[in-house]
Amino acid sequence: MKQKDDLSAAIAVQGLTRHFGDLCAVDQLTFTVMPGEIFGFLGPNGAGKTTTIKMLTGQLRPSAGTAKVCGFDVVTDRRQLMPAIGVVFEYQNVYERLTARENLRFSARLYGLKQQRVEELLAQVGLLEAADRQPRHFSHGMKQRLLIARALLHRPRVLFLDEPTKGLDPAVSRDIRHFILDLKQQGVTVFLTTHYMEEAERLCNRVAIINRGQMITLDKPENLKQQTGLEDGSLEDVFLELTGRSLV
Repeated sequence: MKQKDDLSAAIAVQGLTRHFGDLCAVDQLTFTVMPGEIFGFLGPNGAGKTTTIKMLTGQLRPSAGTAKVCGFDVVTDRRQLMPAIGVVFEYQNVYERLTARENLRFSARLYGLKQQRVEELLAQVGLLEAADRQPRHFSHGMKQRLLIARALLHRPRVLFLDEPTKGLDPAVSRDIRHFILDLKQQGVTVFLTTHYMEEAERLCNRVAIINRGQMITLDKPENLKQQTGLEDGSLEDVFLELTGRSLV
């Protein structure tokens, strides 16, 4: 089995590009994400965020450039990459007619994990009492908790979260934000996309802002405010200043 490279970065991207015909969806992205960092990847709809995540998780082949996650090349080391990462996409792809517990047990068997890990995750995301119910009867927030539990079953080193609080009520959103901060304390690297700038400002060590597939800026939220002369403003003000576009 090929061993991972001895690299300090959890994610290392160099010139990452993706074309769909004549459309350049992601254009020459270069950045690194450090272990244990919550990294915000922000941009309006159509900016290339989900396409980038699909390339970083080995689901979509780059047209050019390179990317390594946990030291594994996303093209040539896909088999080694998969156990190192967890992914929660914006769409909720759970098995609706299996119970929550059965959903997690199915995934646990794929990873060769003991069933005790399923019970641990159900408790961790607050679904233990609802474990024997089918997700088709769940609220949007409960489904999101189940997806996060599934992504964490195998203890990934890097977790990709694509709009994890979209459409959730404030209480559930708050719980998920606390959960993300707990993951950071456990040393998990979190790659987060969100349209909620307050959420990004509260959670992220650094944020990258992209627009039309290109990197506009990357820094700590407080540094971006200083650079744009918006020290008393919000990250949303910075976003609008730099992109000239709305968040959706």
